[in-house]
Amino acid sequence: MTTSAPPGLARFNAVDGRDAARMLREVCASRAWAAAVADGRPYATLGELLDAADAAMAGLTAADLAEATAAHPPIGRPAPGDAASAREQSGVRDEERAQLLELNRAYQERHGHVFLICATGRTGAEMLAALRTRIGHDAETERETVRTELGKINRIRLTRWAETPQAPRAPAKGER
Repeated sequence: MTTSAPPGLARFNAVDGRDAARMLREVCASRAWAAAVADGRPYATLGELLDAADAAMAGLTAADLAEATAAHPPIGRPAPGDAASAREQSGVRDEERAQLLELNRAYQERHGHVFLICATGRTGAEMLAALRTRIGHDAETERETVRTELGKINRIRLTRWAETPQAPRAPAKGER
């Protein structure tokens, strides 16, 4: 039995390569990741798309990961007007925001980028605990943890828009 591609995935498969890469950069800001995933089209299933996203994530360099993390707002302060970051960080209570922001500053001083965690489904307390643990990681351990967390975020975002009848538009040329 053959199943058709989810509606957003079918729309994504139909755009040209440059537009596909721009759409993917709304999921993950890494140009290398977006290009690798866009180049693998067309995808017959969401599973194929997610496998390609995982493979592209595994191939990212430290510089590619830095490019991707630079686009993420700090935990505890979703980007204004960004529904995705607000939804993903919805588990943070007001009283946890200040702690998260303070620890994120210390994390940033140590690691050179914002603390990145797949916040979907996690409470603020869980994110605080992870931040306290990860602040002590060495650079390589933390880079691989960031890679894993970014992969989880990407999978959630890709699934959301692939299964939505109204797939994201391709950003205009001056946009990400």
